[in-house]
Amino acid sequence: MEKTCLIKTENLTKTFGKNKGLHYAVKNVSIEIYEGEFLVILGHSACGKSTLLNCISGMDRATSGHIYYKGEDITKLSDRKLTFYRRDKIAFVFQFFNLLYDLTSIGNSVLAPGSNKNYDEIKKLFADIGLENKEFEYPKNLSGGQQQRVAIARALNKKSEVLICDEPTGALDEESGRAVLSLLEKINQRDKKTVVLVTHTAEIAKMADRVIFLKNGEVADITINSHKITAAEVEY
Repeated sequence: MEKTCLIKTENLTKTFGKNKGLHYAVKNVSIEIYEGEFLVILGHSACGKSTLLNCISGMDRATSGHIYYKGEDITKLSDRKLTFYRRDKIAFVFQFFNLLYDLTSIGNSVLAPGSNKNYDEIKKLFADIGLENKEFEYPKNLSGGQQQRVAIARALNKKSEVLICDEPTGALDEESGRAVLSLLEKINQRDKKTVVLVTHTAEIAKMADRVIFLKNGEVADITINSHKITAAEVEY
């Protein structure tokens, strides 16, 4: 069955500084992200993984090259239209949760522009991701894994097509990390949502349909996992 390309980059480059201080965070990256796949972008720290995600998600602008979302070149969008792209098409999960600690879980889940405000639907969402009856808890009363689930609820509540996860288990212990990976696995397999996960952990990459290896800002290799493992099989 032919795969549908959702996001495509062509010679994507992001630099910082200039002249002798010029640094290539991402250099001539050309990749495709397919609808419904679980994609891992793997590499050591400072290899350009997060910068690549920021460009793809519209959080940062590329220096040169192109990013296509369903054929539309988002590098040519105005700031206003790029804001709509981030609001409607992309949801982000960060390593350090980025929750507001003076808001309840449900308060955090409706913060993002474009969020669903229907309480009954949000309550079902919380139950579905293992946070039943936690809607009105404050982050300080939740474990790290539960806080990351609130962050995932915030992302899912937007109903966007792509879930981008930047080291989502990096701040968690083994048990909590595996629980978050299981949740992302379920979201991908059951709901057919495209999941793009950045990590420096090769073991987590074994869960992916495909793995893109970044090194010094460039694509070093792209691998298809013919024998994926489940989140429960990930060894920390």
